[in-house]
Amino acid sequence: MTVDEAAKLGEDFGVVVGEVDEEIQKELKLQRPQGVAVFEVIGNSRADYAGIKVRSVIKEIDKKEVKTMLDFGRHIKKAMNECNFTVGTYEPADPGDPVGWGVNFHFVGCKRD
Repeated sequence: MTVDEAAKLGEDFGVVVGEVDEEIQKELKLQRPQGVAVFEVIGNSRADYAGIKVRSVIKEIDKKEVKTMLDFGRHIKKAMNECNFTVGTYEPADPGDPVGWGVNFHFVGCKRD
């Protein structure tokens, strides 16, 4: 698995992703530069239907921790072969939400053609 392969799998799932670097860590006020940042969500994709948001950070896939793009690639590849799985994200709250950031779990169901 390479970073490019992991990025391609992300696009197959419906997200454009990249490593959380120090700049993203500061912007999102993360404790550590870990996880995979979502830069874009592709419309009508599994990620879109699951409610994954732009600027969220993917922290786990099907209860398996995601610290790097390679973790993301391995876990999303296995999960997409399953019918149902979850994606755990750290994400911005809706505008006006006093809490700010929070953890969310997204259910990804079977792909429908």
